[in-house]
Amino acid sequence: MYTFILSLVILILGYVFYGKYVDKVFGSDNSRPTPAIAQPDGVDYVPLSTFKSLFIQFLNVVGTGPIFGAIAGVMFGPMAFVWIVLGCIFAGAVHDFFSGMLSVRMKGATVGEIVGNNLGEFARQVMRIFSIILLVLVGVVFLTSPAQILTTLVCGKMNANVYNIFIVVIFVYYILATILPVDKLIGRLYPLFGLALFFMAVGISISLIYMNVTGKYYTPEITELANKINYNSKFTLFPFLFISIACGAISGFHATQSPIIARCIKTEADGRKVFYAAMIGEGIVAVIWAAAAITLFGGTDHTIAAHLTGLAAAGKAPVVVNKVAKITLGSVGSVLAVLGVVAAPITSGDTAFRGARLSIADMLHLDQKSIKHRYMIAIPLFIVGGILSQVDFNIIWRYFAWSNQTLAMIGLWSASTWLMKRKKNYLITLIPAIFMTLVCISYIIIAPEGFGRFFVDANKNITAQGSLISFIIAAIVAIIAIVVFFKSKARCERENSYIED
Repeated sequence: MYTFILSLVILILGYVFYGKYVDKVFGSDNSRPTPAIAQPDGVDYVPLSTFKSLFIQFLNVVGTGPIFGAIAGVMFGPMAFVWIVLGCIFAGAVHDFFSGMLSVRMKGATVGEIVGNNLGEFARQVMRIFSIILLVLVGVVFLTSPAQILTTLVCGKMNANVYNIFIVVIFVYYILATILPVDKLIGRLYPLFGLALFFMAVGISISLIYMNVTGKYYTPEITELANKINYNSKFTLFPFLFISIACGAISGFHATQSPIIARCIKTEADGRKVFYAAMIGEGIVAVIWAAAAITLFGGTDHTIAAHLTGLAAAGKAPVVVNKVAKITLGSVGSVLAVLGVVAAPITSGDTAFRGARLSIADMLHLDQKSIKHRYMIAIPLFIVGGILSQVDFNIIWRYFAWSNQTLAMIGLWSASTWLMKRKKNYLITLIPAIFMTLVCISYIIIAPEGFGRFFVDANKNITAQGSLISFIIAAIVAIIAIVVFFKSKARCERENSYIED
């Protein structure tokens, strides 16, 4: 229980202190007009209050990732709490802040344009395509996962007919949210979604603490790491933990969402209060679900092994979600809690397709004031999304997870270059960029969806040799990236081509 509470406290302190330092390094300037003030269009560039901007940004980024990812990641043991807290404060929130604020400085530019301005034209073209693919994958993931949860809630198990009905209803909502002005549907429905999500987070947290105090359940502590670092018998801690828990610690998907609100905040001072704070909020959601998952399935044997065995036996993530809600909040409360969980992916899925529309519009230079132009982009996107929704969820999720972290890696390198060219402290983004490079490259070498089939034994377990090879390759790639970065820095110094804000 102490680890759970301490994790929540550290996340909040991270926002207060490190978030303020990151904002100082960036150099927020309220004398600069934001895109919402300088170029309002009534569709995407719409001035919103700080609270509403934070609310929408938080719901945009909190999908099923910090819930499903935390449930999967906690199978590695208490190390999951360490990664969520440190990853969120020093990597994820920093990444989100720069994704949003660089968009603000570049007139609401989407992630492909931001990366292109910092890393060159080739990177721009790659990121345009990569980000659009990721957004469609996100839209599909967050179309199917809430439908699964709702079906399980209504039927007690998966039912194909009910599942398809929920798919159609959610799909129609996504179309409307993609086409209509940001304040017409999203701005009005999100407060309701947010209330459900808030009830879920607070209700489960209080219930977990009460259950620990009364001795009914036991939440494993971080001190257990003295006995064993990795409790997952199938996968190595590195890099699999850092891919399993993506959205709760760092997520490249957020870089595709931040420009939506970068076009709506009124002053640059809102940056930390919106972009950095929203990621801290997602970290809190991830900690809550990691704690709930590892706590509630251990029976009377208070060992981590028993807890994880019970969690594995509970079933897939949507089933675990329903069971956790029912155990902690009872039959009535569990319905409200599950609706809060459902709100999370729906409020990310709708803006995923919206973000894809904006990215394509930026790439094609299509004015989005015209509803005709919006439909020209949105209709093909939803046709592709509808086709992909028929693919097995687990396959989509695996590719989404790696693509997600790879996009975060590139975003951090881009931010590092932006800082370096302005003689600012680039280490706050460079260090997490290097770490995520090691994670992403190592993962794709040994993961099943990558080249993993070449590095497994007869029982399809990853060999020690395979893990070593993957890390060596990742280290080589990281070293090359570091050399290129510092060569660019040396060229800036030699040519005195630093940029003044």
